[in-house]
Amino acid sequence: MTIIATTEQLEAIYGETGDASMVKVADRVTPLYRVLIEKSPFAALATSGPEGLDCSPRGDLPGFVRIHDAKTLMMPDRRGNNRVDSLRNIVRDPRIALLFLIPGSGSTLRVNGRAEVSAAPDLLASFKMDGKAPRTVIVMTVDEIYFQCARAIVRSDLWNPDKRVDPRSLPTPGQILASMSDDKVGGDSYDREWPERAKNSMW
Repeated sequence: MTIIATTEQLEAIYGETGDASMVKVADRVTPLYRVLIEKSPFAALATSGPEGLDCSPRGDLPGFVRIHDAKTLMMPDRRGNNRVDSLRNIVRDPRIALLFLIPGSGSTLRVNGRAEVSAAPDLLASFKMDGKAPRTVIVMTVDEIYFQCARAIVRSDLWNPDKRVDPRSLPTPGQILASMSDDKVGGDSYDREWPERAKNSMW
């Protein structure tokens, strides 16, 4: 096995970076990048902490990541599993990255920067949905932002409805929990009750 151990070895294999890959990078939200953020209902949130890396799915109505100004993004922490892995990481290591997806579009948008977690009452209230405010808001300072070309989306055929996986072919959350807990947690009742539970706890 040949292991690549230096950046020089990588550069010898991949060559020079093309102009298009470099000129697209900005240190702020440009007007065109603003459009991509405002159209996106989903982002993957990457953080780093003493225990290692974490990548968490974040989704809401399109534009759920608020553009406060050209250098600042704000994302509400909506209800979830209360593990707060991402938030634990941010309060100890502010480095953060977002990858935005837009249904139907081949382009993705990458944002790297630093973040802090805010519990300011006025800020939380401004993100209310159905009368419910998030418990915290992630406030991100943009260091660099750029779009990613569509090759990964095209190769995966991600948005093709004919390529959707039949949910019945996948293990359910209840089945996974039951198998991991010797049937103490999860099971058929967990799956049966989840739609109503999610409906009542979405925000």
